[in-house]
Amino acid sequence: MPGSSVHVFQFSGGFRCAFESRSGPGFAFDLRLPLGSAHDPVGREGSAAVLEEWLFKGAAGRDARQLQDAFDDLGVRRGGGVGPEATRLSVSGLLEDLPAALSLVADVLLRPALPEAEVPVLLDLARQDLEALRDSPSDLLGVQARAHTFPRREADGGAGYGHPATGTLEGLANVTPASLREHYGRRYGQAGSVLGLVADLSAGEAQALVERTFAAWPVGEYTVIPVHFQGGLRRHFDDPEAEQTHLQLTALGVAPTHPDWLAWQLALTALSGGSSSRLFQAVREERGLAYAVGASALVLAGQGFLSVYAGSTPGRLPETLDVICAELRRLPGGLGEAEFRRAHAGLSASIVFGGESARSRAVALTRDLTLFGRVRDLGDLRRELDALTLTDVNRFLHDYQPMQNASLFTLGQAVPA
Repeated sequence: MPGSSVHVFQFSGGFRCAFESRSGPGFAFDLRLPLGSAHDPVGREGSAAVLEEWLFKGAAGRDARQLQDAFDDLGVRRGGGVGPEATRLSVSGLLEDLPAALSLVADVLLRPALPEAEVPVLLDLARQDLEALRDSPSDLLGVQARAHTFPRREADGGAGYGHPATGTLEGLANVTPASLREHYGRRYGQAGSVLGLVADLSAGEAQALVERTFAAWPVGEYTVIPVHFQGGLRRHFDDPEAEQTHLQLTALGVAPTHPDWLAWQLALTALSGGSSSRLFQAVREERGLAYAVGASALVLAGQGFLSVYAGSTPGRLPETLDVICAELRRLPGGLGEAEFRRAHAGLSASIVFGGESARSRAVALTRDLTLFGRVRDLGDLRRELDALTLTDVNRFLHDYQPMQNASLFTLGQAVPA
């Protein structure tokens, strides 16, 4: 973006900060801690999610209410949560409040109160979240699909990708204040953590502020939980009361660091990037088989996968699946000139608008440093996309056959043979 300047700082404990100087009255930062649900101890699934909630129950001499008031007094917007691989904390507000906001987050991470009386309440809330999962068949199917497609192995070092971020009822029953403290003491630290920061500061000011704020942060433990993709699986999860039958297809994709990553992204945009995309047209517009259908990239442990979802009536699911599989099988035939132009325009627009908001840009800085090991300059990224030709994309697609080893899962009423 014109007028922007990106700098990457690495601190002695392994903590990295990607900073973009941008004029304006506000700031945004996104802090990614490499501790997700996949890192939950085996038998204590749900630890990362409960711990993240527990951290905000008081810090640096403040109780939970006082900590909440401290954030609210600044008028900042907060977000984040726990995913499979990471815990994220994001904050945005007025530039004058950046030091105080960053300091509050540091208090939460470095000086939490961790009151034991709060743990039973947090565990009850986690159980309620698990109960609510039953009311979302698509999310429930996603969990079941991950459990089979990416199974845990004994040497992985964590509970893996096959359970909700909230955990499991069995795992939550084994979570205690002592186990959470041990998890916090081992896992929360500088190593592997990434901060994306956008603010109207000089690089020296930003570096000094971050270094000063997190100077006392221990190194911690950083591990990547591996994925073990299981292709060619087929399984149906029966739910006789469901009005729809949902399908989830997972196939091999392209890793973020692979030279064909951008070509794959453009191909996915043509496949499922809007109302003119192949899946939307073939499944919904032309045949009315499903209200919701889409494909997206899934990245776990640095590997890329294709994830396709659709929800249809039980009687029409076989046709829905046939049409989706047919669209995936014809990808090696390449894109046409018109759909290439549309996909190119859509991807280019997403890059531009993704850089407009300070909040989205802070998230992008964190993502880039995590997935690519570097921050992709928006101007360079647009030039790289502009240099991508139809021939380049079709060369990649010629050898890309996602159906060759895809795994398929369905959930709902029994699927007709």
